[in-house]
Amino acid sequence: MDGHWHLGEEDFFQDLELEKQAFMRLARRRDLKKNDIIFFEDDQGATCFYLEKGLIKIFQISFSGKEPIFFLRRGGEMFGLAEVLESVPRKANAQALVPCTLYEIGRREFESFLENNFRATRKVITTMGRRLRYLSDQIGSLMVCDVGTRLAKLLVYISYERLSSEESWQAPAIIPIKLTQDQMASMTGSCQQTISKFLKQFQEEELITIKNKKITIINPLKLLEKAEI
Repeated sequence: MDGHWHLGEEDFFQDLELEKQAFMRLARRRDLKKNDIIFFEDDQGATCFYLEKGLIKIFQISFSGKEPIFFLRRGGEMFGLAEVLESVPRKANAQALVPCTLYEIGRREFESFLENNFRATRKVITTMGRRLRYLSDQIGSLMVCDVGTRLAKLLVYISYERLSSEESWQAPAIIPIKLTQDQMASMTGSCQQTISKFLKQFQEEELITIKNKKITIINPLKLLEKAEI
């Protein structure tokens, strides 16, 4: 898994307590309900965000009405970074999938924060590098991997924190995020019917179990092999 370091993101402010305090003094708290929109595509990217808790999807809406999901932002992650420093229009939409608490900071305040906090600036660069690598992998997967492999990669991605060590491969792991089949389809470039078929196949292969909409990986090592990781 060492070659897939880009799949996981620790809390942006981990080991940066003073920097977090400085950020919070400049940011504005927002409490969101499920399905609240944070921003729309083409909105001016004049702010960025730190998600304290919750789950955010970053997505577009195609002309056909489909909603491809590019990223899931989890508690502890920053988002909206790509546009804020240049204050250019957003390239996607952001929506809360569950109730969320986030902190929003304007461009000038964020620039001031980065100028005075080198370690946070370095963390932004690292974060952007991870996401660029992830998107590159996603494009490669769409070109060369079948849907089953892409679905296995997705399950590994959303469970990375629980599968990142060799010891964790030996025990079952509950996937910490609940996604609908439609959402999984939009993240793998597929359709709900095909995702349903492969989830059933994964259960028959004793890779996963599904109960009360919760997915448990019962054979992590075999799932990693299917994901070609």
